[in-house]
Amino acid sequence: MKFNLNIYKIALLFILVAIASSCKKYLVEKDLGNFVKSNYFTSSSQAQTFVNGIYSSLYMFQNGDAYGESPFITMELFAGHTTSLGQSVNNNNVINNRTDAVNPGFEDVWSNSYKAISNANIALENLPGISMDATLKNKLLGETYFLRAFFYYHLARLYGDVPLITTSITVNSPNLYPTRTPVSQVYDVIIKDLLAAEASPLPETDQTGRVSLGAVRTLLASVYLTTAGYPLQKTANYALAAAEAQKVLPSYTLFEKYDYLHDNPHKNQGELIFQSQYLVGVSTNAIAQLTLPFNLPVGAYGDHLGGMIPTNQFFNSYEPGDLRTQERQFYFSSYPQFGSPNNTVVFGVHALYKYFHVESALGNGQCDENWTFLRLPEAMLIYAEASNEVNGPTPDAYTQINKIRARAQLQPLSGLTKEQFRIAIWKERYHELAYENKAYFDIQRTHQIYNVINNTFGDAVTTPNEQGVTMKSQYYLWPIPQREIATNNKLTQNIGW
Repeated sequence: MKFNLNIYKIALLFILVAIASSCKKYLVEKDLGNFVKSNYFTSSSQAQTFVNGIYSSLYMFQNGDAYGESPFITMELFAGHTTSLGQSVNNNNVINNRTDAVNPGFEDVWSNSYKAISNANIALENLPGISMDATLKNKLLGETYFLRAFFYYHLARLYGDVPLITTSITVNSPNLYPTRTPVSQVYDVIIKDLLAAEASPLPETDQTGRVSLGAVRTLLASVYLTTAGYPLQKTANYALAAAEAQKVLPSYTLFEKYDYLHDNPHKNQGELIFQSQYLVGVSTNAIAQLTLPFNLPVGAYGDHLGGMIPTNQFFNSYEPGDLRTQERQFYFSSYPQFGSPNNTVVFGVHALYKYFHVESALGNGQCDENWTFLRLPEAMLIYAEASNEVNGPTPDAYTQINKIRARAQLQPLSGLTKEQFRIAIWKERYHELAYENKAYFDIQRTHQIYNVINNTFGDAVTTPNEQGVTMKSQYYLWPIPQREIATNNKLTQNIGW
């Protein structure tokens, strides 16, 4: 479908209207009194505007600073295949397994997730009472259920047992200072929310940045796959993961070019299922700056931060001939100097072209590249992995992984045992979904890390990575932020932190 930039801008401007409730504590909403209860949730436009504000919390994952710190980078550093050439002490402490609970990144994700959940709870309580078009109301409810599940899913995977809050909280609420809830119960609510979203009148796909049934089903498939592994090991959920992922496959298509993953004309299209939305003049980010080599002039940016640089060993773990390793596909090692295009800047590393934003690099340095949370290859690989766990390698499972390999100009897989196919899928996840915040979560659910030097998998807490670091068992989870424990003495810390 041809991209209509004007329609995209109008839809995005609508989505980006933020109705953020500021709070003094992470679960405390302002006491808005009659404003919320009787004056605000009275019309269709108010309902839509409030739900739009929940979307704005997605930005926290890409927030960055001049030291090269950002939640999306921190999650990659935990996986062990990334160096950080910037100035961040926190980033280097994560890489070397010596960070602690006062790392500000842990607080950012925790507090912003709970702010989003608080607003979702308010919406779910108040939307049903608004006199408005029933289909639109139920669609907004579906979006809100998805968003609450999305943020809880990140909390559950990153912190384990977390407070489970499904109603609005005020300063007078008995649950103002909650205890931690067993993660199994948190997952029960996540699944319940996603099933509610799946039953709502959401469209199959969406090209404006809103939640679609494709996003709901892909996230639900991911949740089922995760809960089939550690720590819950509900292996019956493999079949559920395969069933949900299979529903997604007919509605999306793989891009012909990898460039389309990170350019402006293809936002929310093709294989892109769910993204956070950016637009110059509305909201921009530093994704490109954070992933460019440190202090090299390859774009119109004030800083080149080097916060997330792949290790050479990971780059070399791709199969010979893999298109993704060719220059300016997933990676690049040189680029014309900004302002002097006849000069070539040689990096000395393989940086992520996957996140290079040509429009801003060659323009005014204002990056409005979307960040992708969910895309088709993940659904394809979830289907292949989950169905393999149930039935072993099937023709349909081979079809999905081989489509991804064909685009990368690799030979198709065939004739593998169940165990061999499992490893092949895990490798494909690492290589296709590289640096998309999937690897750390794969380590958590499998307790295996990709030993790229030997091209195999090993126990996560006994196998050194390519940087010579062996992951501590405490690193299966992030610590509860120290500030939250200081504020709420009912919270306990994760083991080892």
